[in-house]
Amino acid sequence: METQQTKPLKNLKGHLSSECAEWITPVRDALETLYGRWKLPIIISLSFGDKRFKQMVNEIPGITDKSLSKELKDLEANQLIKRTVFDTFPPRVEYSITEHGKSLEKVVNELRNWGNEHRKKIIGR
Repeated sequence: METQQTKPLKNLKGHLSSECAEWITPVRDALETLYGRWKLPIIISLSFGDKRFKQMVNEIPGITDKSLSKELKDLEANQLIKRTVFDTFPPRVEYSITEHGKSLEKVVNELRNWGNEHRKKIIGR
């Protein structure tokens, strides 16, 4: 028997508003956590390996130092990335994706697939 949590969205048509809220609330939570222009590109960058700050600035087109710094703090607060400070001189800082951050892999893959299809449909490429 299929549970409420596993029912596809298209099968929820006609359900009560409280059941709708059971879908909206977690989706809203996810969107608020990942909201912004840079969070997903940062997560994608770190999914290819640990990076230092300037590596990400160079790898993510258009991101500024200020934006990267802010987004890294938000992602760390949400336990999606980890900041490691090495005891060297000068101090070396690296960022890595956490297991919790890796749990976004399927979501990111589906967004990429949808984005490719949307691009083809809208601009024909």
